[in-house]
Amino acid sequence: MRVFVSGATGFVGRALVLRLRRDGHAVCAWVRDEARARSLLGAEVELVSTQAPRERLVGALAGCDAVVNFAGESVVGARWTAARKKALVDSRVGVTERLVDAMAAAERPRTLVSASAVGYYGDRGDETLDEESGAGEGFLADLCRDWEEAARRAEALGVRVVRLRIGVVFGREGGALAKLLPPFRAGVGGRVGTGRQFAPWIHLHDLVEILAAALTDERLAGAVNAVAPAAITNAELTRSLGRAVHRWTPFPVPPLALRAAFGDGASALLHSQRVVPKRLLGLGFPFRYPTIDGALGDLVSNDAGAIEIGPAEARSVAPGMPRPRFELRTEAVVQVPVDEVFAFFAAPSNLGVMTPPRMRFRIVEQPREMSEGAEIEYRIRIGPLDRTWRTRIERWHPGVGFADSQLSGPYRIWWHEHGFRPVPEGTLMEDRVSYGVPLGLLGRLANRLFLAPELRRIFAYRRDVIRLRFGMVEGARPELRA
Repeated sequence: MRVFVSGATGFVGRALVLRLRRDGHAVCAWVRDEARARSLLGAEVELVSTQAPRERLVGALAGCDAVVNFAGESVVGARWTAARKKALVDSRVGVTERLVDAMAAAERPRTLVSASAVGYYGDRGDETLDEESGAGEGFLADLCRDWEEAARRAEALGVRVVRLRIGVVFGREGGALAKLLPPFRAGVGGRVGTGRQFAPWIHLHDLVEILAAALTDERLAGAVNAVAPAAITNAELTRSLGRAVHRWTPFPVPPLALRAAFGDGASALLHSQRVVPKRLLGLGFPFRYPTIDGALGDLVSNDAGAIEIGPAEARSVAPGMPRPRFELRTEAVVQVPVDEVFAFFAAPSNLGVMTPPRMRFRIVEQPREMSEGAEIEYRIRIGPLDRTWRTRIERWHPGVGFADSQLSGPYRIWWHEHGFRPVPEGTLMEDRVSYGVPLGLLGRLANRLFLAPELRRIFAYRRDVIRLRFGMVEGARPELRA
């Protein structure tokens, strides 16, 4: 089908687009900044600007079968001033109303999956809440109720409307986990407030599977709680995070400090909602990460067992190039043919899709077509600095592999080999990065303390992209390569 997505460049939206493309769905994204969206979403997505005339929006919707509405400013992170509250309402309720009005004019699509949040239920202590529980009180509850009502207007058009009440989303390189991990890794993490408040949560990959199911499963309609089945308190979350990063969690954050920092916005962190996914459990939805320890084990481990970094083999990677000192190796087996995988990874416009957004990847110059000798220049953030990186394709064998080297950039030596081989399960992808760093002993120390951990994070994110876009064969062993 053809799916129209608002909020496609956000944390959940990017993962959803990859997941939809895996199923063969065409995606049309409604975006504010087309250049940024192209970098984040790649070449496979059609873009429609939010600044385009209404006729353009109506025309795009007329060609789509379904809408996924995920637009919205972040609730946490700034004080809830009057202006901030208005921005939150406009970005959720206002955008949803605009979409539904355009759907009425287009007389399509026939399915709307619209985001909401567990904030709908308000502060309810340890009361068990399912989809039949009523709305709570307070700004967040009012916002979610109005947000859902705006989406429900589409039901009068004969549209199947799914209202997802989403918990805190945990994923790699974004969302709540990106804010939580740094203090926990530094050993200064701790519970929020009393820690007794329930904190509904869900793994990003389970959420996008729910979204994919909601688009095609006619049994899903109305309110659906998109949360993991294992309810936890903030104290339990704190202990699980501490175990995941092997740190103590001795420093609680008192409610007064949160209210001083966020004002009324602190309620998003202090309210308690013991939410259960009754609808999804009743339909037998297969949660892959039903427990918080399992979810954090997947997300915090950085796929350490699948990404190896160590001394480079004693070889020159190319004539005239010094021998590299370090080498990264990783592999993955995906469930699609070689030609399809190669085409995705060989497109320069998809480089940004595979790069963590915090690195602010942006192509400056790229060739018309990829071939041996082609050069690509891009800007990328490494640590606190933006750097220019220019690479050249040194080897190019369509359907088999390619290699690129650094012409200018942060490394002394950089040689990246990409290999693709058919196996019974689909395609075996192999990455081998041979690199060296400047400054001798100081550079080797920097590699150990910063560069190697950073490369692990980058390639762990890349593995997540692969898993979402193509479907990874988990636990594939080296014997597959025989």
